[in-house]
Amino acid sequence: MKRFHFPSIQFSTLVSFLLLVGAAGIRTNTEYLRTSCSATSYPRLCYTSLSVYAGKIKTNPRTLALAALHVNLAAARSSAASMRRLARTRGLRRRDALAIGDCVEEVGDSVFELQRSIEELGRSRERDFGALISDIETWVSSALTDEETCMEGFGGGRAINGSRYNVKAKVRRHIVKVAHFTSNSLALINAYASSSAPEFALP
Repeated sequence: MKRFHFPSIQFSTLVSFLLLVGAAGIRTNTEYLRTSCSATSYPRLCYTSLSVYAGKIKTNPRTLALAALHVNLAAARSSAASMRRLARTRGLRRRDALAIGDCVEEVGDSVFELQRSIEELGRSRERDFGALISDIETWVSSALTDEETCMEGFGGGRAINGSRYNVKAKVRRHIVKVAHFTSNSLALINAYASSSAPEFALP
């Protein structure tokens, strides 16, 4: 039987070509993510939190919106746990204790609304696109409102157990980042709406 021998130069050329294609794909993915994040209110937070998923997101706006919501949900859950721990702090003023209790409930609502958004966006091909986007926009906006409302019940001044951070500062540290994630999620959902069906883009 006659055997065929391929010159090594052809093999090395093929390997080089495949490596170049792979590198180009990685650059395309990261550039897409950076460009998409530049349209959000907090582009640095957007890019740093999602860059690890760039290979999965590729240049798909729906996958990008889903990834943003998943990161958002994880941050909201972490914040809810922090609020529950803070509520058990000894020496809280009554007003602050009540405000933290309200905050725990509001962040819990935010978690629920983000979960609904993820579930519905995951089933987006089964629903009318306009109704889907409208519902998700409502839920994520409600989550953002819950996070902002969390801050409203606090006075400043008294520190917890001698800490140099007052109650409001402790709450703010946990809530503000979640609110920034949620704002970015809204922007990326709007971008998905615009790219898929311009007439359904959010205002």
